[in-house]
Amino acid sequence: MKILITGGAGFIGSNLARLLVNKGHEVVVLDSLLRGNKLDKDTFSKIKFFKGDVRSRQLVLEASKGCDVIFHLAAVLGVDIVADNPVETMDVEVVGTRNVVEASETNNVKYILYASTSGIYSHSAIVKNALTEEVMVDPRTSYAMAKRYNEIYLASHHEERGINVISIRFFNVYGWNQDNRMVVPRFFEQAKNGEDITVFGSGDQTRDFTYIEDTINACCKLIGIKGSHIVNIANECEWTISELASEIKDVTNSDSKLTYIDAPKKRYDYEVERRVGSSKKLFKLTGYKPETSLKDGLQKIFDINYPKK
Repeated sequence: MKILITGGAGFIGSNLARLLVNKGHEVVVLDSLLRGNKLDKDTFSKIKFFKGDVRSRQLVLEASKGCDVIFHLAAVLGVDIVADNPVETMDVEVVGTRNVVEASETNNVKYILYASTSGIYSHSAIVKNALTEEVMVDPRTSYAMAKRYNEIYLASHHEERGINVISIRFFNVYGWNQDNRMVVPRFFEQAKNGEDITVFGSGDQTRDFTYIEDTINACCKLIGIKGSHIVNIANECEWTISELASEIKDVTNSDSKLTYIDAPKKRYDYEVERRVGSSKKLFKLTGYKPETSLKDGLQKIFDINYPKK
């Protein structure tokens, strides 16, 4: 297949591009490179690259010519960046997705797979069981609201025009080559430098950490599924942030202390107490579930970043 990845130079996109290239697909990447380029040299040499903003209708139209699939991952990322730039965040989401849909219709692209977020669940995550796609969502931030809007927008295009769409709700993806705007690489950096590991709040808040290799394998399994779907990609395992920090201390053999600080006010709507997802629908559709434990995933990151001499 010929596959376009918007935001393909980012953390998830670059890993996905490498996997798709290795599977023999023809890969096109569109990325503004505002947050750098995480594509490795070997992968970059094997793809066609378009530098630019997903809000450029003409650029998306050109990049998607002849494509069978679009993975639409382009977004403004990072809690602090999103909180400081709510208008741009929503603009990139709404305009970018509209351009992807219009380009798909013009170029007869068969499938759109859209990067949504588990953040859509927000405070609805207080439910006792793992979050399924049927749970009532509770988006409270510009980022989550825009993601939810796009889920509905894509589903509407399927209903009205028949385009095949999947909105993928990622649950706290982590892994090699992620930058320290995210909690796992930030804790690793602090532990390796012997600094205090700074935890927002009590540290008792939970997350469902899903390893990058599991995530991109699941994404590939979703290619070719017809209809309109919302699908979680979750590890189905709940860890507190304090437990995460302790695990990273153990992996790095660090003497760092855990320090608890108040979260900045602008992060309040992003700081939910509980989040764990169900991947039952993913398994039903594809026969695949993420399987890398947090301990194994953290060890893999350590082994890649700090190989034994």
